[in-house]
Amino acid sequence: MSDSFSQTDEPTIPPFRETVLVTDDDSHIREVVCFALNKAGYRTVEAENGLHCMEAVNRDDPDLIILDILMPEMDGTEVCRELRRTSRVPIIFLSSKDDEIDRIIGLELGGDDYITKPFSPRELVARVKAVLRRGAATNGVEKKESTRERLHCGHLLLDTACCQVFWGGCEVVLTATEFGLLQSLMSSAGRVFSRDELMDRTYDHGTLVTDRTIDSHIRKIRAKFREAGGDPIITVRGIGYKLGPCS
Repeated sequence: MSDSFSQTDEPTIPPFRETVLVTDDDSHIREVVCFALNKAGYRTVEAENGLHCMEAVNRDDPDLIILDILMPEMDGTEVCRELRRTSRVPIIFLSSKDDEIDRIIGLELGGDDYITKPFSPRELVARVKAVLRRGAATNGVEKKESTRERLHCGHLLLDTACCQVFWGGCEVVLTATEFGLLQSLMSSAGRVFSRDELMDRTYDHGTLVTDRTIDSHIRKIRAKFREAGGDPIITVRGIGYKLGPCS
């Protein structure tokens, strides 16, 4: 890891805010990550494998999960797939696999971010803050686009107060990042958004994402809506995406 924290510094730790579940089979990595997060004011809970992670989710109700991919018992992709059946808790993948295809797969499974090892603890803390901030925004704590609590278009209903999305009365469970992307498209129905615009609206400045990251999230959103019987997004070739008629 490129810059670690010395545990002899004895920092003044502020009151705990959100709870972060750190899941990794390497105890040293868990120790470093938890120390960095505690120093930043987060409460941490540890899990050494996927099965223990699922138990901790039910027991501690974390606000965010840092999830290693390569683990015994139940790997990170299995955990994410299982959680996304019922939960939109933000997930940041932590992995030694740094190929672009691995990042894409992680995002398409429902991850909100993907960090490769070795990593900077300070960058990890910054990513945690950014993902939690996005989640707060989609829950109505910060309302950047509109003070309205509901956005409605045809069969599509987005409730910003409850962070819920429905298609024809059927709930479609989205991650915080997916919710933010859809909210951006619905804020100006019919307008074509470039990938760069969607990146700026969805991610904090300084967060490194690519066009393919946005494409992966959009592809995942569309797949979820197709399961519910619809597809609210239209691809405008060579430009970006816009909200369709939703009928």
